[in-house]
Amino acid sequence: MKYHNRIYRLMVLPVFIILTLFMYWPVLRGGFIAFQHYTLFDLSKIKFSGFENFIAIIRDKDFPFLQILSNTLIWIFVSLFFQFVLGFSLALLLQKPFPLRGLYSGLVFYSWTLSGFAIGLVWAWIFNGQFGLANDVLMRLGFINSPIGFLSNQKIAIFSVVAANVWYGVPYFAIMLLAALQSIPKELYESAELDGAGPFVRMFKITIPYILPTIISTTLLRTMWIMNFPDIIYAMTGGGPANSTNILATQMINKIQKSYDYGQGSAVGIMIIVILLLYAVLYLKIMNKGADK
Repeated sequence: MKYHNRIYRLMVLPVFIILTLFMYWPVLRGGFIAFQHYTLFDLSKIKFSGFENFIAIIRDKDFPFLQILSNTLIWIFVSLFFQFVLGFSLALLLQKPFPLRGLYSGLVFYSWTLSGFAIGLVWAWIFNGQFGLANDVLMRLGFINSPIGFLSNQKIAIFSVVAANVWYGVPYFAIMLLAALQSIPKELYESAELDGAGPFVRMFKITIPYILPTIISTTLLRTMWIMNFPDIIYAMTGGGPANSTNILATQMINKIQKSYDYGQGSAVGIMIIVILLLYAVLYLKIMNKGADK
């Protein structure tokens, strides 16, 4: 027995080493840098600065923190809502057999395999204010008379990048929820039909309660991924115009790549970790109470 335990530990050891080197250590190192004055322009004066980086981020007039936080919330929850609704609807449609369902499913899920940055470039072209596909279609159909600045208008730019993110995230929910739907015993639906239950009742009395654990886990994971997914925004707008699409994740990149301020960049990263941790605890607590009822 002891021999087998040693073998198992040796098998797990490479995974633990890889996780430590490429995950745990960078997080710990980033957390330490967040409390330092650490810029590439002044490496000779690296020192402990306490909460100065966090205070500087909150008080930064060029990058208003409340605006960035508001953009982050819109980016997460509007994207999550439409991704879930459309993904769930698509999963319900794909649940029933029809000709060429396998081919159609493959085409739908293909977008999930693509690079987020590449998708951002494609949608940047679609929403281009001068020669973009969206403006061309809308003008040909007679809905607009002049091109719309989807990515240059501060009022609608955030919703333009959200639209691209929704398109990208729908297959995730479709895949996960379709797998959950296919695990529901058909006998439950047959019994409900015999009792006279309609589609609406079957949906809320059988389908949703049965796949609720999958819904809870997928929405929680997707929320975390969306918050840590600046690829589309960075490819489409870079956080502009005038910070109208700047979220915490893009701000972290900007602090490191443009300002070369690793201290403030790490501080933004710590903020993201704390917000997601608090959200996960609160979300699971609320959902578990709802499930118990």
